[in-house]
Amino acid sequence: MLRSASHAPKIDDVVAAHAALRARRPLVQCLTNTVSTNFMANVLLAAGAAPAMVDNPEEAALFAGIADGVLVNLGTPTAAQVASMRLAAEAAEQAGKPWVLDPIGAGGLPWRGGIAAELLRFHPTIIRGNASEVIGLAGLGGGARGVDSSADPSAAVGPAVDLLAHAATVSASGPVDHVVGEIDGLGVALVRIAGGSPLLPRVTATGCALGALAAAYAAVAPDPLTGLVAAHVHYSVAAEIAEEAASGPGSFAAAFLDALDGVDEAALRDRARIEDAIPVPR
Repeated sequence: MLRSASHAPKIDDVVAAHAALRARRPLVQCLTNTVSTNFMANVLLAAGAAPAMVDNPEEAALFAGIADGVLVNLGTPTAAQVASMRLAAEAAEQAGKPWVLDPIGAGGLPWRGGIAAELLRFHPTIIRGNASEVIGLAGLGGGARGVDSSADPSAAVGPAVDLLAHAATVSASGPVDHVVGEIDGLGVALVRIAGGSPLLPRVTATGCALGALAAAYAAVAPDPLTGLVAAHVHYSVAAEIAEEAASGPGSFAAAFLDALDGVDEAALRDRARIEDAIPVPR
């Protein structure tokens, strides 16, 4: 599962991953927080995937073996849900299914920080968070502020590279999303995706739902880096389109779901802003 990309993802790779998503409609098991459940499910449906909010200890491991991808989101963890997260992450690793860790608040709250550190031993395919969360997870106690992204994504590149000891690829979301991963012949590389909308952080659960979409793309892409870049590009293009039709956060939320559904190859090729991969030291 910790496989490298053969090359830096380009727009042709994103278009191919998007086509595969629509053709295969991957089933994503979401172990997520109470704030994000409904919006996350709707994002997956609109983008072309299928959600399953199976997060009880009695079914979590079994369903992780059935699902095409798994999301573990630490937004509002309960003891029962944490038990389910352990079971699902272990089952996904054993079954070779891609799984995503969204470490909300891991660096600022000791209990969930310990949970996140424990989950790293199951080698998430993707770690996705805002810059503060990525920095906090890498440092566990380094000053992350929960769901508030007080750091610029560029500041998270070093910590993201450190986290590649545990995951195949890592992203930090922001005005420009920063994604790091291994590329054969290049070592660790940074891919930056511009675009999106300043309205995204004004609608709750948009970041959480991106983690679920990353799990969906990881299930159909040829490698984790391509899947994660494709998820970020799909999201940023849809947000850009939605902003043009929105008058504020409320109308943006509805327009964003419509845009996720409406994004096609032409929109991706016209609007995607993927910067060339940059080698970074490890």
